[in-house]
Amino acid sequence: MPMPHWWGQINKRIFNPRALENGKWDVINHMGRTSGKEYRTPLAATEIDGTFVFIVVYGSRSDWVQNILASGTATLETGHEVVELTRPRLIAGEVARPMLDGHVTLPPGFLKVDQYLQMDVVSRNVNVVEANPTGHLSG
Repeated sequence: MPMPHWWGQINKRIFNPRALENGKWDVINHMGRTSGKEYRTPLAATEIDGTFVFIVVYGSRSDWVQNILASGTATLETGHEVVELTRPRLIAGEVARPMLDGHVTLPPGFLKVDQYLQMDVVSRNVNVVEANPTGHLSG
C-alpha cells in the first residue's frame, strides 16, 4: 500500500472534515457498501477525455474506492457543478501517469502509488453545488 492505513484513518477523521469545510477540494459522493449511508470524500479530480481520474493514495482497499467499485456509480462536486459518474475501474500507474502528466502534480515516486480510479461522465448539472455542504465522511 502506498501510504500506511493508519495515516488514512487519521486523514479521514481529522483532515477530511476540514477539507470539506474549506471548500477547496473536489468532493466525491458515494454510498457505503454495507451501511447504505452517503459518504463525502474530499480529493483531487482530473478530467481527461470524458472521464475523471482519481489518485488512489491509500490503495485500492480504501473505503471510498471499495464503495464506488461496489456500487458502480458516484457523483463528483467540482467547481460549481455536480457530475454523475459511472463505470469505475482501477487502472495501473503506467497507464494513468502519462494521461495525468501535465494536468496534475503526480505523487512522488517514494509513495509507490500504483493504482488510479477512472470513471466515465454520465451527466453534468451546473451551479447546483452549495458552498461548504456538510455530510458523512469517508477516506
